[in-house]
Amino acid sequence: MMQTSRPAQRVSFGRGDVPARPPSRPLAAEVAVALSFNGTTQAVMMASPADLVDFAYGFATSEGIAQADQIQSVEVVETSLGIDLQIWVDAQAESRLSARRRTMAGPVGCGLCGIDSLEEALRMAQLVSDRMFTLTPSQVMSAMADLPRHQPMHDSTRAIHAAGFWTDTMVAVREDVGRHNALDKLVGHISRTGNSPNGAVLLTSRVSIDMVQKVAALGAPILIAASAPTDAALRMADSAGITLIAQARGDRFDLFTHPNRISQEAADVA
Repeated sequence: MMQTSRPAQRVSFGRGDVPARPPSRPLAAEVAVALSFNGTTQAVMMASPADLVDFAYGFATSEGIAQADQIQSVEVVETSLGIDLQIWVDAQAESRLSARRRTMAGPVGCGLCGIDSLEEALRMAQLVSDRMFTLTPSQVMSAMADLPRHQPMHDSTRAIHAAGFWTDTMVAVREDVGRHNALDKLVGHISRTGNSPNGAVLLTSRVSIDMVQKVAALGAPILIAASAPTDAALRMADSAGITLIAQARGDRFDLFTHPNRISQEAADVA
């Protein structure tokens, strides 16, 4: 179940049209989702119960656990407490997983919960500098303008983040109560369906360092966000060769790193 409805008392100031009865307010579903690899739980996240196979593939990819072709199967198991994603990976990925030192139990807003070393938290992102996908300024704004048209869960609940993938059109959009989860689901969809990552990732959220790491793990050369980046995210994007665009709203955006992928024709640069 993606959402529920609950009665809510609507309070209005300066109006005489107080509703006769409380409206029914749609609420986003949020459940505990365990990600278990070869029988061992690696992480537990609060997430929206949708696109969970994509979530499994995306988490494995963005966390450096396994590539799509190293995942043998994913089973979605519903329990009385939540959902267990039982992911089985090959021997190479299992060896890599055994060497990791990470246990994670995090709320929806936490992208680095449970990491027990500074080295892991600040791990160098994969380089994507060799990708030369380009956009014009008008395409940047067209992509961001198109993103809300693919957010039905957000339209209903106003409590959902989204991550989209754009080439010359919208390839895919994934939604979740957590911005990291939405991005993982998008990464999973792109990687497991064999789509080329040579495009732009679109975010409805701010850009933190872990979001840049996930985009780099996918291999996308351009990241466009509706909100602002942190300083660490900017440095990470620069070193990874990612073109970082933020505050992309209306007819303006801020271009921070690797501007060579954005054509400046017909653009007003302040």
